[in-house]
Amino acid sequence: NSAPLCGARGAFYTGAMTTTTPSSPSLSELNAMAPQAFVAALAEVFEYAPWVAETAQRQRPFASVEALHRSMLMAVRSRPLDQVVQFLCGHPELSAGAVHSGTLTSDSLQEQQSAGLGELPSEQAELLARLNRSYRSRHGFPFIACVRHYTRAGLFAELASRTERETEQEFAEALRQIGFISGLRLAQRVGADTALVE
Repeated sequence: NSAPLCGARGAFYTGAMTTTTPSSPSLSELNAMAPQAFVAALAEVFEYAPWVAETAQRQRPFASVEALHRSMLMAVRSRPLDQVVQFLCGHPELSAGAVHSGTLTSDSLQEQQSAGLGELPSEQAELLARLNRSYRSRHGFPFIACVRHYTRAGLFAELASRTERETEQEFAEALRQIGFISGLRLAQRVGADTALVE
């Protein structure tokens, strides 16, 4: 089976991206916000996909941050296959080039810097670029991993290993990794709130 091909990044980009994170609202505040304010607060939890927050806000109120996160993940998984592939294609490669490109979102930049990808020796940077090309050529979308769960060496090993998998398996794994990434991002954006929805 040939791998699906990525089109233009941000295929579902429907509004202006927020570039700064407001002071963290509580879950109760998120539940009570106007739809546009809710989307603005959580637009960058999923990479270049404010439509995820737009879809999830229709399911409010949420009893927990976990319930909110599940709703956001379901917004992704419920899309047609070709749209989910385009969503995956909106994610940047994990590479030294991406770190230095000036095009990463603030979240992606911090995540990739945490793995030291901006400080790779030239030989390692070139190896990572080759591995990324091989992965994308085989699967049709970029390698996606929650870098905060790996050492740098572990990330290289994971990329090499996952390149050899079947694309269907990798598609599922990419979504699983996005679950980890978005969960960490969401936790950074929601303040403490002891009130639960009845």
